[in-house]
Amino acid sequence: MATYSPPDSNCPLCPRLCRYREHNRKQYPDFFNAPVPSFGSLDAPLLIVGLAPGLKGANQSGRPFTGDYAGIILYNALLKLGFARGEYKERADDGLTLVDCRITNAVRCVPPENKPEPSEIKNCNAFLKNEIAAMPNLKLILSLGLISHNAVLGALGHKASHVKFAHGAAYRLSSLHLLDSYHCSRYNINTGRLTIPMFDAVMEKACIILRTAKQ
Repeated sequence: MATYSPPDSNCPLCPRLCRYREHNRKQYPDFFNAPVPSFGSLDAPLLIVGLAPGLKGANQSGRPFTGDYAGIILYNALLKLGFARGEYKERADDGLTLVDCRITNAVRCVPPENKPEPSEIKNCNAFLKNEIAAMPNLKLILSLGLISHNAVLGALGHKASHVKFAHGAAYRLSSLHLLDSYHCSRYNINTGRLTIPMFDAVMEKACIILRTAKQ
């Protein structure tokens, strides 16, 4: 079993993101402003992979999906289905804990305009690959959005064309299952591309896949 090594707080792999990090450290000195660590145990059977930290979300709080709109959708769904305990209060010290679940991002540093470049996704993929390899009980990966979907495929050694991204689509990739959802961003909710019932349905599908995988 691999040992997981997260990116250093001053990870130098992506020059553009490094410059943006330094800019934000000056602009927002009270923010986390570093590669955001994953949340939850490496022993979890479920890994949720998002896109990247939001400037005033995870980049501020230091916890994935914490402090922005997407976190409200995600953590409420996790609480409803027993993947989390406590109360989500949009800050990293709210006492919320995850149960049988871990959350990370395809890109660990906040990108300008929330749009990572292909080279940055590729650079960060080694951390995702290493993280997946270090999860001994992992059964299911939930990808939030196309970039996450492709990043997971890359981390598992597949080409992006191996299986197609589609909301609610589920695939068996060797010993792991992959489940796709549109990202629970404010934009997707506001435009109706994703609704809360649609997202809850995907999370319920995740429960079914995990129950079946344990049998």
